[in-house]
Amino acid sequence: QVQLVESGGGLVQPGGSLRLSCVASGTIYSIRSMGWYRQAPGQQREWVASITTGFTTVYADSVKGRFTISGDNAKNTLYLQMSSLKPEDTAVYYCNTWPQPVNYWGQGTQVTVSS
Repeated sequence: QVQLVESGGGLVQPGGSLRLSCVASGTIYSIRSMGWYRQAPGQQREWVASITTGFTTVYADSVKGRFTISGDNAKNTLYLQMSSLKPEDTAVYYCNTWPQPVNYWGQGTQVTVSS
């Protein structure tokens, strides 16, 4: 059974930082590349960053140089360290497999960047 549980979101001022976490079921995390996605109000969900099983990282241009994706295999946990946050980063953030998400999404974690 797939389980994806995101946490770590919150309200932060522009320029601030947050670290998101995602605990994934072992079956997914150990054999699949994982990614972070986000969905802003009124917009479609978009891909943000990914990490492969070989630990290669890939980022969307909009977050490159500001966000860092990492993982802890022992804990089946995916992280997203976000720095220099901008108001346009405001969204609900989700984790899932990458490049093809499984047909299940967790509840996500809300990130709001506002002064």
